[in-house]
Amino acid sequence: MDLPAVEGVTHRWVQARGLRFHVAEAGSGDDPVLLLHGWPQHWYEWRNLMPALADRHRVLAMDLRGFGWSDAPRRGYEKENLATDVLAVLDELGLERVKLVGHDWGGWIGFLLCLRAPERFGRYLALNIPTPWIQMRKTLPHSWRLIYQQVILAPWIGYFAHRSKRFVRMALRTGGADPRFWDERTLSIFADNLAEPSRAKAAVQMYRVFNLREIVPILRGRYASKRLTTPTRMLFGTEDAAIHTDLLAGYEAHVDDMEIEFVPGCGHFIADERPKLVAERARAFFSG
Repeated sequence: MDLPAVEGVTHRWVQARGLRFHVAEAGSGDDPVLLLHGWPQHWYEWRNLMPALADRHRVLAMDLRGFGWSDAPRRGYEKENLATDVLAVLDELGLERVKLVGHDWGGWIGFLLCLRAPERFGRYLALNIPTPWIQMRKTLPHSWRLIYQQVILAPWIGYFAHRSKRFVRMALRTGGADPRFWDERTLSIFADNLAEPSRAKAAVQMYRVFNLREIVPILRGRYASKRLTTPTRMLFGTEDAAIHTDLLAGYEAHVDDMEIEFVPGCGHFIADERPKLVAERARAFFSG
């Protein structure tokens, strides 16, 4: 696929850990900001935020392993391993310290990065993602919301769902409070990319690995002894069909400085649905 154009954005590929990672870039200066996307998106999720921050920051939007225009190997989709990918790309770019924005899986990886290497991340803005301190008793009543994950990780079904393109389009439309903010071109940019065979397999692995290997240790307290010292803010659309606000409970004992702003009338894809709000909060937080 051809890369979609965003005014002021250039593209580069970075070789790290034996893979080639795509990084979109805008702006300049000594105050870099790294953006990490979620499923079922890629760097283009940040098409509105990149220009909004580029006047003050060097803004970099990285495609995670298996997504967008980065390489899509068969293995390596454990989220801690994806965090290692990000650190390796930052090393190759010569960036010792950045500010960070993450949404969905990119938001989860953002938390893992700040826990593992707090010296590398000056501030963190998380969008519609639980923290690593998920509580079992809060999760169970909302487990029905995650049925779509069982579809994705099921043998053959998840792969062909992505290949059909309809599943991704449906997920994007139903994830927002009002599907009218999506246009057909944007839906195609995301759905067509994940319909490529290697990327369809990568999307399946993101969820299969999480559900079969990662979620139980997390619920048993894998990160209970970890403390978040990076100043963190979260924007959370309260109409998120997959992630209920109850899942955010219990983080307070594990953080030094974190605040959550709930956004009524907004769904999961907050950077697409409320781009001006995300840009305003990011600019204010990162300039503080």
